[in-house]
Amino acid sequence: MANPTTLLDLPGMADGLRRTEDELRKVVESDDPFLTEMARHLIDAGGKRVRPALAITASLVLDEDPDVAPWAVIRGGVAVELVHQGSLYHDDVMDDAETRRTVQSVNARWGNLEAILAGDYLLARASEIAADLGTEVAGLLAATIAALCEGQVREVRHAFDVDRSEEAYLASISGKTASLLATAARIGAIVADHSRDVVDAVTDFGHNYGMAFQVVDDLLDVTATDEELGKPSGNDLMEGTYTLPVIRALAGPAGDDLRSLLGGPIDSTGRDRARELVRADGAISSTRETAVGYLADARVAIAGLPANPAVGAMLTTCDLLVERLDRTA
Repeated sequence: MANPTTLLDLPGMADGLRRTEDELRKVVESDDPFLTEMARHLIDAGGKRVRPALAITASLVLDEDPDVAPWAVIRGGVAVELVHQGSLYHDDVMDDAETRRTVQSVNARWGNLEAILAGDYLLARASEIAADLGTEVAGLLAATIAALCEGQVREVRHAFDVDRSEEAYLASISGKTASLLATAARIGAIVADHSRDVVDAVTDFGHNYGMAFQVVDDLLDVTATDEELGKPSGNDLMEGTYTLPVIRALAGPAGDDLRSLLGGPIDSTGRDRARELVRADGAISSTRETAVGYLADARVAIAGLPANPAVGAMLTTCDLLVERLDRTA
């Protein structure tokens, strides 16, 4: 059988994600209709459901002819997605965001207190599902929520910090992004009762893919247009989040000019000038190499798994991330 072009093309994935959507809406139902409405707000807004898709894929990495994912795997993917959704509610409060996924954010529509409580509710529902899947999954999800918080705290501590180190940046994105993708893959493999070698392999894949994903996203925030991103570009600079290309540009030939612009709030003119300085620096190419390196590590992590549709989809997903980067180069 030919390899699928994305995780979404994997046989049985459409059915798995349909079941995921149904379960997401079901598990956040509350006796309070208002809480249910808030909890479903971003779920109803849609999304790629990358984390549930990765959990499903990881559960199928030993199947020559993959079919429908087991129900426990669907539930595991739902738990991870609920953690992701809850973190978005909290992120939007901290960022004072007005929109999310083309709809009004929960905090903008109902208020910060409501958004925080709704986010907490989603995390609680995720924990409830994880407990049903066993002590290992419950402990893993709890540790992942802690990693998300640690990553976010590291980012907050370095807001507008022109001396932020690469190590601090990488530690932050490891917690904020890579940990949840690694956990999605690991839960899918654990629930599918794969061997420890397989569980560790797909976990390493998820971590390295997650690191690459965030590095690419941060690079595109500097290099891509609003239209290419589907959201305002340069937003990280406005918020004082100095990502890898900016950190490296600050250490380069244009560092003094860039440093004179950054270190505090800037307007759109300052943002555009800062983006020009970063784009003109070798930091762009070196950051791309860092992302490609993480993707190479992701491929190596699953090199020992059998050639089949699920493994092929994971490898192709790495290729597509590079293509996304190249389209906006």
